[in-house]
Amino acid sequence: MALRYDAGEVITAMVTPFNEKREIDYSKAEELTKYLIAHGSDAILVGGTTGEGPTLTHEEDLELLSTVRRASENKVKVIMNAGSNCTATAIRTAKLAEKEDVDALLSVVPYYNKPNQKGMIEHFSAMAESTHLPIILYNIPGRTGVNMKPETVAELANKYENIVAIKQSYPDMDAVTEMKLLCPSDFSVYSGDDSLTLPMLALGARGVVSVASHIFGSEIKSMIRNYKTGEFLAALNMHKKLYPSFRKFFMAPNPIPVKAVLAHKGIMEEYVRRPLVELTEEEKADLFKTIDSFYDL
Repeated sequence: MALRYDAGEVITAMVTPFNEKREIDYSKAEELTKYLIAHGSDAILVGGTTGEGPTLTHEEDLELLSTVRRASENKVKVIMNAGSNCTATAIRTAKLAEKEDVDALLSVVPYYNKPNQKGMIEHFSAMAESTHLPIILYNIPGRTGVNMKPETVAELANKYENIVAIKQSYPDMDAVTEMKLLCPSDFSVYSGDDSLTLPMLALGARGVVSVASHIFGSEIKSMIRNYKTGEFLAALNMHKKLYPSFRKFFMAPNPIPVKAVLAHKGIMEEYVRRPLVELTEEEKADLFKTIDSFYDL
């Protein structure tokens, strides 16, 4: 079946590397992009929550996007975060992304304002009508305070050809089923939580927008491939093996733990921007014990 837009099965929500002054380390961003491509990522999301997007300036967003685009050498899709609780700001970001020749946009349900379903429809309709770029909706009630209903997703997906997918970060499997029933068959659903990837694949999800793929990209890709080729037991065994790490990556606000593991692996520094803070030594010891034990199982 042809999809409206195919970003692949493993979209990595890339962290933003900072130096000790908490300025963006663009050379590390370039290295990390190449590392992710070599380890299972089909697409890279720039400036999302995992990328500490709320702390980046527009200038940093664009420079980071340009860096990742250049480093990717067109081997993977590059997606830019264009979410805002202000519709005008989201549209302005989308237009900036167009100039940077980005492949697609990720746009979160407006946060803090807590719009109702009609407000969400008007927000995303305005976005869809303002850009030719593919738009991936992002539903994460834990951060936005509101939940986008399957009926709302379906109304947008049926009306706008460039609303192509949703990142669903909400553990409601009935909602996923309802989306698959109500939305066009060429509209994609992605898990927004690593630990829900396998259950959502069983309901027809395309793949995952992942944090854990920074470390376990090839393993997550293998799990998805095994499931889709009928190797269900192999997929389940990999899910069970990865599950403790999936949970540990959220022992503290994202992306603090995954940055600590990337530093532990010698890939980049662990620095995060305030108001986030790095893990304590005790927390890191607990985290690394779980992550390292994956290879002993």
